[in-house]
Amino acid sequence: MRFSHALLAAGLALFTLPALAAPVTYHFNLGHTQVRFCWDHFGFSMPCANMNTVKGTLVYDAQDPALSSVQATMPMSGLDTHVPALDAHLKEADFFDAAKYPDITYKSTKVIPGAKPGEFTIEGLLTAHGVTRPVTLHAHLNKIGENPMMQVPAIGFNATAEIQRSDFGVGAYVPMVSNAVQVSITLEADAAKPAAKPAAKKR
Repeated sequence: MRFSHALLAAGLALFTLPALAAPVTYHFNLGHTQVRFCWDHFGFSMPCANMNTVKGTLVYDAQDPALSSVQATMPMSGLDTHVPALDAHLKEADFFDAAKYPDITYKSTKVIPGAKPGEFTIEGLLTAHGVTRPVTLHAHLNKIGENPMMQVPAIGFNATAEIQRSDFGVGAYVPMVSNAVQVSITLEADAAKPAAKPAAKKR
């Protein structure tokens, strides 16, 4: 009898355990997501450019982060060096040829959790200037919680990468202007607001 009671109690406990969290889809918060890339200019300076418009989605699986994914689109129209003449030059045919290739995109192919909590290696494909090449991001999970302004689930990451611009056919002035480009990303993304429950009908 005691065994049967214990078995029943164990069964009830299983039903009362919280359900495993499902993967959550987050959409980039455009006002708090930045992609910056910097390069060496003749050894004198390290100018940088921002991609001011970064659209995309991030799927994060807290139970199994390896099942997570990210994809992003960065219109060349959002390129901003804070120097209008340089913006225009980088969009010309000897660099990004923005008229022909208006977007830069990234899509992850694999997420590898690191040895430390919150550290990840993200393998993916970057497409720029009409060329697609593998690029690895080294990412750090900043926080998961509720966005206090929007009152929805939110997530934040920082990430870095190094790319060789000549791999994408954007090799003008190498090696005087460095081939290596340092990329830094800060990403904030929000989940969709839960649908409001329909009001109970009055009897």
